[in-house]
Amino acid sequence: MGSQTPASAVSAAYSSRIANARNMSPAERLGAVADAVGLTAEERALLADPAALPLAAADGMIENVIGTFGMPLGIATNFVVNGREVLVPMAVEEPSVVAAASYMARIARDHGGFLTSSSAPIMRAQVQVIGLSDPHGARLALLSARDEIVATANARDALLVKLGGGCRDIEVHVFEQSPAGPMAVMHLLVDVRDAMGANTVNTMAEAVAPIAERVTGGEVRLRILSNLADLRLSRAMVRIPEAALATKEFDGARMVSGILEGYALAATDPYRAATHNKGIMNGMDPVVVATGNDWRAIEAGAHAWAARKGSYGSMSVWERDAAGNLVGSMEVPMAVGLVGGATKTHPLARLALKIMGVSSAQELAEVIVAVGLAQNMAALRALATEGIQRGHMALHGRNIAILAGATGPEVETIAKRMAAERDVRVDRAQELLAEMRGA
Repeated sequence: MGSQTPASAVSAAYSSRIANARNMSPAERLGAVADAVGLTAEERALLADPAALPLAAADGMIENVIGTFGMPLGIATNFVVNGREVLVPMAVEEPSVVAAASYMARIARDHGGFLTSSSAPIMRAQVQVIGLSDPHGARLALLSARDEIVATANARDALLVKLGGGCRDIEVHVFEQSPAGPMAVMHLLVDVRDAMGANTVNTMAEAVAPIAERVTGGEVRLRILSNLADLRLSRAMVRIPEAALATKEFDGARMVSGILEGYALAATDPYRAATHNKGIMNGMDPVVVATGNDWRAIEAGAHAWAARKGSYGSMSVWERDAAGNLVGSMEVPMAVGLVGGATKTHPLARLALKIMGVSSAQELAEVIVAVGLAQNMAALRALATEGIQRGHMALHGRNIAILAGATGPEVETIAKRMAAERDVRVDRAQELLAEMRGA
């Protein structure tokens, strides 16, 4: 994946390092982000508006609309990706996610940040052919008709072809036995450029179905994309010196060893891998949601990818290089887009993309994977030392304080008290609130 970008090579129109962001008010954070990325007054107002998605727009996005449902929108700070400063919008309800990603990015930024890359944005559309007595013969018949199939598919989206995309090739997979009997499944391999691509590849699959039936003598059933986008991969890597991971309790070598030992369980045991990978998705999904992309498709593809070797395993890999540095890397399918769907319909999705400053779907995908890797590093670091609950519950304490009835400055005071006591409960928050109010 190449060498890590040196910190001295980092350049940007702004810095993703917003000092003391945690202690700012929401309005102050919004002002800092807006100043950094150059948001207009109208865009600032939109971000501050709890009803930013107009009901009329929501009614056009899905069926049977009765209202809108908001989630907290936070900004992960400190990210440097391929030498570029990036502020990352994250829509998520879980405490500690934004803080953990930001903290790991702060450690990484002094050592080159995250190095990323991507393959071409190739999506698969599947055309299922059944009723075959000779599925291998059908495969060869389909491959012989490859040029006609590709031309017919591309005729359905002249604009995509004009933009440099389009159907590139076909594959044919044979299943000699299935509950529906022998079948051949043709895959259209389509470069969808800056789109997620579902509508495009589905339309192409339907267009070529008559050809598949004619040349094979079978019957076409399913004509739909695959969310296992194993040709549309995004990668991220980070390299952290031992000393940068040291804490008051543990030296850097011990921290690296602890992280590697924690990773070893995820690489070996599917019960741990499921939670390990959920932590990775904690970082990736909020960025996917904030940019109006399909987080369910990303989840499906990522988990299928994690099981591609026949058993479910870790999405990430953690190693120690010859110099003793901790090296983390990840490669996962990442089918996201900048055009179409909610990315264009939802005003906050458009603003999220502007804040990130991404210029292509591949660049967006790479930032998402970098955030997932940062989140994974944060979880492993916590598990290797104090355990996951200390930091998580300290942040969760704010929710508990609010649930107990605290308001304003009371929230932070009670949350800090409970964190110090390591006793984060609603009844304890109520006791502390009563004490503060002299009840």
